[in-house]
Amino acid sequence: MALGTAIAAGIAVAEEMTLERALEILPENGDVGITYSDEGRATLEAAIDVLERELGITAVFDHGDETAYMALDIPLEQKVWVNALSQAYYTLGDVFIEDDAEAKQVYARGQYWGLKSLRMSAAFSAEETRHGFVSAVEQETDPAALLWTYNNWARKDEYDPLGAIARNDPPKLVALIERCLDVDDSFVQYSPYRALAAFWGGLPPLPLYAYGQNLPRALSYICPVLDEPEFCEECADCPVDPSVGDYFENRLIFAQYYLMEKRLWTDAERVLQSILDEPTDDAHPLYNAYCRHLAAEFLETVREEL
Repeated sequence: MALGTAIAAGIAVAEEMTLERALEILPENGDVGITYSDEGRATLEAAIDVLERELGITAVFDHGDETAYMALDIPLEQKVWVNALSQAYYTLGDVFIEDDAEAKQVYARGQYWGLKSLRMSAAFSAEETRHGFVSAVEQETDPAALLWTYNNWARKDEYDPLGAIARNDPPKLVALIERCLDVDDSFVQYSPYRALAAFWGGLPPLPLYAYGQNLPRALSYICPVLDEPEFCEECADCPVDPSVGDYFENRLIFAQYYLMEKRLWTDAERVLQSILDEPTDDAHPLYNAYCRHLAAEFLETVREEL
């Protein structure tokens, strides 16, 4: 799509966006309901604008200040809107933003909305004040707040790994996503399994550090959402759901954070090609299309190693 056409399409989408439509494309337990396209991005950004406006965000709001989010007076019944914004910002950064500096800012906003959601719980806030963040997370029951806070925070930290270590972020991140797994392991197409596999497979190999890369652990988390008996033969209940193959990101994470890290190029080629060979459907229009795009990119790298 030409730039002028894309801008015009974006303006039209923004003018048509309503609160009801924004919440419709940002379901509580599912992928964002948009396509992998310029129009999809414009729709997502319009939804963000509407939700923030409804929550009282004005032009003078400081999007880079965590305390500004925490100071917002938002009724508890609108917590789902806050979670939707955290999901929307994560999706925007993950799928559509290519510039590193811009992506980091987007993930920070998503993280702050996630933290706002967590702290809207009086029990969470009280426990955090008394015993710290990890202790508060251990009693949290909102999977959306847990998942989207984790996803944004983890991605933001990828741009500043030394800073993340200095801030002692890794144990907080693990607490968030392990608690999400405990609360609802099937949330958003079994996201906690993928997140934990990517976490342990994507860390730098630091054998003397508790949070160094751990590929056996990564495999143990991704196996429940795979149909790979040769790799998951010790897993008695894998996959956890016969439909896991329909969601392409399960195989993509397996290839990216385990097979490619282990330099198992033949298997990586097979798994990535299987994503490209799948027929398209309407079940997951955004992430399945985006995963096909990434699979094609990874496949070029893999074939250089064969």
